[in-house]
Amino acid sequence: MPHAVSRSSSPAFLADSRMAFNQHASSSSQAYQTPPFAHYGSPSRMDAATGQPQFEILEWYPQFLSCHRYFLDHAQHSGPVQALAAFVNIQLPFQKHPNPIISSTASSPRSGGGADIPQLRQPNPFSQIHSAPHAQGVSLIPYIRRLVATGHDTPGVLHGFFGDDWVIGVGSLHEIERRNYLFAAKSTSWLKVKQAYDMGPEETIPFLSPLKDASEKEIQMAEAEWSRWLAMQDWMLGPRTPEIRSPRVKREAQE
Repeated sequence: MPHAVSRSSSPAFLADSRMAFNQHASSSSQAYQTPPFAHYGSPSRMDAATGQPQFEILEWYPQFLSCHRYFLDHAQHSGPVQALAAFVNIQLPFQKHPNPIISSTASSPRSGGGADIPQLRQPNPFSQIHSAPHAQGVSLIPYIRRLVATGHDTPGVLHGFFGDDWVIGVGSLHEIERRNYLFAAKSTSWLKVKQAYDMGPEETIPFLSPLKDASEKEIQMAEAEWSRWLAMQDWMLGPRTPEIRSPRVKREAQE
C-alpha cells in the first residue's frame, strides 16, 4: 500500500513556521508540551513489570524510513520547508553540492545479493557525513537538532518536515535531541554550545533559543538522566549505582 503523503504546506506547518520566525514573540496559545518517551505510542511503550519505557527498534524502523522518504521526496521541495531551512541556515539535501540528493530513489547504492533484506546493505542513515552520493547517506539528525536549538520543533513543523509518521518515526529522536540540548546548555558556556551546534562555516547556527515549551515531566526526566551521567563520571556503576532522586521536584510537590 503506498504511503499516504501529507503536504508540508499544511495550515499547521505554516502557522508554526510564522510563529517561529519571530524570535521575540510570546508563546503560542496552542502550547506544545513534549510527551515523555514512553508516550509517543508504539513502538515506545511502558513495560508493565518494570514501569520503564520499551522501544521496539524493528517496529520503529519502517516508520523512520517513511519519514526519511517523505523528507527527501516531498518536504525538501516545498516552499515552507525551504524558507525555514534558509532562516535557520541549514542546507537541504538537494542543495548540497557536488552531490545533491533530490529524492529517496536518486543515486541509490549499488545492490547485490540478498534482495529480501536490502536495508542491511545500506549505509547508516544516522551518519552526519554528508559526502555520500546516495539517499541513505542523508541523516535526519542534523535537521532535528537545528529545529530544536532554534525553537522551531513544534508539531506542525515536524509534521511538515517528516510527514504523517513523524510521531513514531522521529518522535523518540526528537525527544532525545531536546534532552541533549538541555545537557549541552548545562555542561558549558553559550559560545561552546553554539560551536557544538554549528555545522561548518557555511551552516553556522544563527541563534540559540531556550528549549521551547518544556514540560515539568520532561525536565524531571532530564534531571534523572543527568544524575545518571554524573554517577557515570564518578564510576558509580553496577553495584555502586546510586538511587536517583529529584529533590527539586519533591520540594515543588510539597509546596
